[in-house]
Amino acid sequence: MSASVAVYRNIYTEDRFKQAYGSDDTASGSLRLRQKLAGKCRCSRRACLHLLRERVPLFSWLPRYRLRKWILGDAIAGLTVGILHIPQGMAFALLTSVAPIFGLYTSFFPVVLYMVFGTGRHVSTGTFAVVSLMTGSVVEQLVPTPLAFNSSSSEAADFEVQRIGVASAVALLSGIIMLCMFGLQLGFLSTYLSEPIVKAFTSAAAFHVTVSQLQSMLGLRLPRHTGTFSLFKTLALVLENLPHTNMAELLISVVCLAVLVPVKEVNTRYRHRLRTPIPVEILMVIIATCVAYFSSLDSNYNIEIVGHIPAGFPKPQLPAFHTFPAIAGDTIAITFVGYAVSVSLAMIYADKHGYSIHPNQELLAHGISNTVSSFFTCFPSSATLATTNILESAGGHTQLSGLFTSLVVLIVLLLVGPLFYSLPKAVLACINVTSLRQMFLQFRDLPELWRISKLDFMVWVVTWLSVVVLNVDLGLAIGVVFSMMTVICRTQRADCSVLGRASNTEIYRPLENHSKCYEVPGVRILTYNGPIYYGNRSFFREKMSRVLGLTPEKIRSREKARKALEKQEREASERGIANTSFSSVNDFFESAETSEKDVQAVLIDCSRVIFVDVAGARLFTQMCTECQKIGIQVYLANCNESVLKILTSSGLMSHMNPQHIFVTVHDAVMYIQQRREKPPENTPTVWV
Repeated sequence: MSASVAVYRNIYTEDRFKQAYGSDDTASGSLRLRQKLAGKCRCSRRACLHLLRERVPLFSWLPRYRLRKWILGDAIAGLTVGILHIPQGMAFALLTSVAPIFGLYTSFFPVVLYMVFGTGRHVSTGTFAVVSLMTGSVVEQLVPTPLAFNSSSSEAADFEVQRIGVASAVALLSGIIMLCMFGLQLGFLSTYLSEPIVKAFTSAAAFHVTVSQLQSMLGLRLPRHTGTFSLFKTLALVLENLPHTNMAELLISVVCLAVLVPVKEVNTRYRHRLRTPIPVEILMVIIATCVAYFSSLDSNYNIEIVGHIPAGFPKPQLPAFHTFPAIAGDTIAITFVGYAVSVSLAMIYADKHGYSIHPNQELLAHGISNTVSSFFTCFPSSATLATTNILESAGGHTQLSGLFTSLVVLIVLLLVGPLFYSLPKAVLACINVTSLRQMFLQFRDLPELWRISKLDFMVWVVTWLSVVVLNVDLGLAIGVVFSMMTVICRTQRADCSVLGRASNTEIYRPLENHSKCYEVPGVRILTYNGPIYYGNRSFFREKMSRVLGLTPEKIRSREKARKALEKQEREASERGIANTSFSSVNDFFESAETSEKDVQAVLIDCSRVIFVDVAGARLFTQMCTECQKIGIQVYLANCNESVLKILTSSGLMSHMNPQHIFVTVHDAVMYIQQRREKPPENTPTVWV
């Protein structure tokens, strides 16, 4: 048995509803602002503790830490990720065009700092392939590799200092930008990098990473191309130099790929059965180092090895401040990419495990991480896809897992680092390529994206093609601009629908989709599915004019008829003769409308108009005037507060009766119908 609803109440205009149910708060906006600021600035012990816990989340989650329940999972997950950080840190340092030791530094300092300031419990920070690739492009532009470069020469040390100086400067400037964004509470800017953009960007960047590692996997000593079409230039150069391939390094690469790919597939496919994933990367590094050392591969087969890795803690060193003007543009792109990826990952796992993160606090955490670590010869860091996934699947519960991760890296820095002297760089290149598996597999999202939204599919494809064909930075910018253009186009081309009423209800739906709804006689109910602003005002006017029949010819003819009737009445009044044809101008138009079977009132449902600017408000006023010229009364319903405020401030009420603005569409329809029937003077009512 279906339930029913019966409602009997007064008809509410906006004014009458505010009088009955509006707030009694008469305080001015400036007074409310002062009260709010006073509340924020009030200093007390409780407020200071709250601020401390908010800005340093360590003091919030550590006192509530469940030692017996969480410590084992955090320890195992942290140690597992720490072992993975060692080969990936050294491998991603190659992408950044700096020595592998700096990748280990970047795998230590940001991890510790994020543990203190970050809000993501399952986020693993450190080196990230895409950020490293973008930073490496900046380094190559400012400190290109000489054609006759000898890694064992005395100039090599100065060369590495210059390169890490530039990379550290990028990290410092990126951190400063994030801290400024935190100060301005601009965490929402990450939303401009939508999910299709981030996925397409990282997938396309994976191709850049793979192509850039081909020369290391083939044993070729080639310069690194940057700028537009860099992927194709690098690929052409590699194909041109294929005859010079070092067969020993090619064999090492083939063996590494043959081991890494299947084992990583096993880790992915059986991740729910494995307590921890198989640490194949560190095992491959250890085995390859031992084989290269005992076989003297570097001297016998001229393979390129990592070389000297100093033991101990890095000394503080100033970044290359003088490069700030040259790296500013690229650093902004690096900052947005790193922050967007970090926040996206944090939100994914926060939603999965039922807690919340704070985007602005994430800005502070990553800003401090990059700023402080830049003084310890680190390049830009962010959250990483692979290690974050492993951290969560290995049973991590809180940020404390970062402590165990940093301890593993610290042991390598202090004791084990020099033992990797003979590690072939081809092994690190293979680790780089196989770590991109998740990014390559993002192509599988395309069929579902096509089914859900064709526009988002287009954003994905345009971003991917732009990044692959042009460059990482330029492609990202094109993707963001194209995505914003799709939003603008959607608001510009919003639909204007005619609403009809479902019989014996107060429900109104578009007639084009609901054939059993009927149009209220003499009333044209319209709804516009978008904002009304300078960008779409012409489209709004065109659609409304077409639906209402507001042609210039019709307006001129009605205006001419109005003036003729007014002149006739004026002349008759001067002669003292009453005009009995029509009692008023409105009666004339009502008679004309009835004869033409046209509308006598237009009701605009503003429930889907989220905002109106000055141009849109003036257009409203103009259309109201034009409707009145042809004898059509204009009514509004479901206006939100901001829209109603702008319309009122723009002077619409001088052209429209304030009592023609109603709380709901049904209120307006009942008012129009009861007024047409001319009931006795009393309070109009609604009956549904």
